[in-house]
Amino acid sequence: MVCSLQLGLEAGQRDGRTMTKYSGFKVFAQALRNNRGWGRAWRDPDPQPAYDVIIIGGGGHGLATAYYLAKEHGIKRVAVLEKGWLGGGNLGRNTTIVRSNYMENGNTQFYEHSLKLWENLSQDLNYNVMFSQRGYLGLLHSYGQLDAGRQRVHAMKLNGIEASFLTREQVQEKAPYLDMSMNARYPILGGVLQQRAGTARHDAVAWGFARAADRQGVDIIQQCEVLGFIWKGLKIVGVETTRGDIRAPKVTSAVAGNSGVLAEKAGFQLPIESHLLQAFVTEPIKPLVNCVIASFGMLYYISQSDKGGLVLGGSLDGYNSYAQRGNLPKVEHILSIGKALMPCLSRLRILRHWGGIMDMTMDGSPIICKTPVDGFYMSAGWCYGGFKATPGAGWCLAHTIAKDEPHPLSAGYTIDRFRRGATINESGTGPVPGHH
Repeated sequence: MVCSLQLGLEAGQRDGRTMTKYSGFKVFAQALRNNRGWGRAWRDPDPQPAYDVIIIGGGGHGLATAYYLAKEHGIKRVAVLEKGWLGGGNLGRNTTIVRSNYMENGNTQFYEHSLKLWENLSQDLNYNVMFSQRGYLGLLHSYGQLDAGRQRVHAMKLNGIEASFLTREQVQEKAPYLDMSMNARYPILGGVLQQRAGTARHDAVAWGFARAADRQGVDIIQQCEVLGFIWKGLKIVGVETTRGDIRAPKVTSAVAGNSGVLAEKAGFQLPIESHLLQAFVTEPIKPLVNCVIASFGMLYYISQSDKGGLVLGGSLDGYNSYAQRGNLPKVEHILSIGKALMPCLSRLRILRHWGGIMDMTMDGSPIICKTPVDGFYMSAGWCYGGFKATPGAGWCLAHTIAKDEPHPLSAGYTIDRFRRGATINESGTGPVPGHH
């Protein structure tokens, strides 16, 4: 686990207010004072009439974009507008998995760059995001999946990404709690392991990026819902919100499953469907699952949190929805897969259950680009990959906003790829969002 506690006391000045840098000495000193000397992690400012950039959405991608705009490009008059509270959307509703085991050109280097940013993110933000590189093991259940697994490993290695193919015996040694019998409902024949992958704490990611962006001068404005856009001719020059009009020459959307709603307000349609994805956590138990376990064939995944709960999830519910709650048939389906793969799960109780809104594109790959509407930029269509892409998406979108051109790592993620037929279809399932 990467830890951001560092020795030494440092402080920065912002708007005349001292911002204390977190450190080992600071934690020790505050412990002697019963922790009564900590200030706010970030400000709660009122919105200003105008900014250089407005970012709609206070989730991981919006906060990361604001941070990298200020840090890497010197654009600090930025407002992040969140209709609820930070991390209340998909950032706080995912299963916290971080990986870069992609094989399609356009995906491999982007997600690998994002993983490299994760590896140093706690030090960069001066906030422990609890990134644990415990490994990601994808299970293979048929001879066809064995061939596809070897192909994935070779593609990753050709792109300089660490990966290894595991035999059935090696999988059993790595994860002895799995049902390895050949009479199992889902027989396990091998696996693909990325040891550098792992998990991170989702709320720590939200707080870390918020605090770091605030230190750079970004205004983070909560309880501020965007109702519409301000136009000057055919160009968007601001937003209408529940807290008044705010103007900026560049407006950005980073609202995950609600991307299609904002696009409609801007006058165009996205090749996206919004779907529901459920997740669960069990009661806490002693350490058992020592890495992230995923089933490529069953679309199932499980890991163990630092509190001991097993965090698990599966595929989409199968119908379009903006609800943040799921249906019982999918609950039964996901839990039955988990019990078949790990029979010991049958003795555990489900502690919590939730849902998130997934913005699914027609090829399963995201959109990071300047939209067809002048002055409007977007990060959308992240399907299952939004959390793991948080720093990479912010990095590339900040470059796009600052330079008015795609970052080389996200050049394939422009919205016009659907018009040109240059889709990036990782799963090869065609233009059916629910199948990615």
